[in-house]
Amino acid sequence: MKKVQFMALTSLCFILGLQSCQKDEDTIVEEQVAVKEVSAELIAKLGDAQINTKDVKLVDFMLPDGTTKEMIEVEGDIFMSEAEILNLEAVSATDRNYRTNNLVSQGKTISIIGYTGGSNALSTKEQTALQWAVNNYNALSGVSISFQLTFGTDYDSKDMVVYHNPNESGAGGSAGFPTNGNPHKFVQIYGLNNYDTNVVEHVITHEIGHSVGFRHTDWFDRASCGQNQNEGAGSIGAIDLGGNNPSTSIMLACFSSGEDGEFGVDDISALNIMY
Repeated sequence: MKKVQFMALTSLCFILGLQSCQKDEDTIVEEQVAVKEVSAELIAKLGDAQINTKDVKLVDFMLPDGTTKEMIEVEGDIFMSEAEILNLEAVSATDRNYRTNNLVSQGKTISIIGYTGGSNALSTKEQTALQWAVNNYNALSGVSISFQLTFGTDYDSKDMVVYHNPNESGAGGSAGFPTNGNPHKFVQIYGLNNYDTNVVEHVITHEIGHSVGFRHTDWFDRASCGQNQNEGAGSIGAIDLGGNNPSTSIMLACFSSGEDGEFGVDDISALNIMY
């Protein structure tokens, strides 16, 4: 999810079809680093799955404890393992949708931890925002999934961990999509110190949304970012959940400094359809 400055625009990001979910486009610094190559086989699998193959690269993905693991970065803010890419299914490029084909198992209680250790710890404000975000999900009537929130450092046993990445530039967050009935585990946020708690709540809610199966509401044109860029359906799909007021959705690709952190009416309807 990206932060957009409202200058000539009247309207930033949580492809997977995304390009840097929630990075402040005005302050992104391009670092010159040695680019590792991704195999032609993996590039072909991504292309067959209708995932953008531009700027695909191997990266050292930071975990909450500060260690790193090699992952493949796609479309700026999506991180996938080699095995996940090899398991992608080839699909048509004509799908249109707002959620992915992959969902969390119905009725699941998702254990989620706000990380509090070292330089990757959530600040007091970020912890409050995470609590607000989880409260909003748990308050939804008729939705079968729920969240059990704790704070600490023992994230290995948890379904999801939310943590700060001090090495990212810009402002925003990143996540992934569910696999095998489980939510995406790692939710990063960064560069949010100068935003109020409601905006941080918005970013976290958005990234948790990706982790349980939401794509961007404006995935087809990224209008909230001032762009006209189709993220593509890909093998993760994009199933239209309807709705008449997408401008209030918390799942718009980009966010502003005026967000209130609350679900839009269409977000609530979509979660009831999904779960």
